[in-house]
Amino acid sequence: MRDAKSYGLQRLQMVKGWLKADGSSAEKVFDIACAGDQKPGRDHRCPDNGAKVDVKTCKATAKTSANELKTVWRDPEYKAGQQAFYYVRVMENPSCRWSTWDALRAGVPPRPDVEATIQERAYASPIWVN
Repeated sequence: MRDAKSYGLQRLQMVKGWLKADGSSAEKVFDIACAGDQKPGRDHRCPDNGAKVDVKTCKATAKTSANELKTVWRDPEYKAGQQAFYYVRVMENPSCRWSTWDALRAGVPPRPDVEATIQERAYASPIWVN
């Protein structure tokens, strides 16, 4: 659920990590719910929702966002007996980084060596599957 003082939600993701046969680790991200009633594609990615930020004003131009994202998901690559972990994260639409807000208020250009925008996210606790 969206924080009332924050930007709208863009997508819900499932992050899967596992151990490969050689003992090395791997990770994959699946978009599992998208804003605007869109659906993830065959590549497990949400279509671009067109969310942008005008860094001269820090105004968001979100065409699509959600106050809440929820779904039921099943791992399309599940392998019984594989040691794996899963956790959910939610991505907000992009927003100005605090350093960009500070520069705007001070009437100076943002630092060129720092990204002007950020995409905030929240994480759930992982679960382990054996």
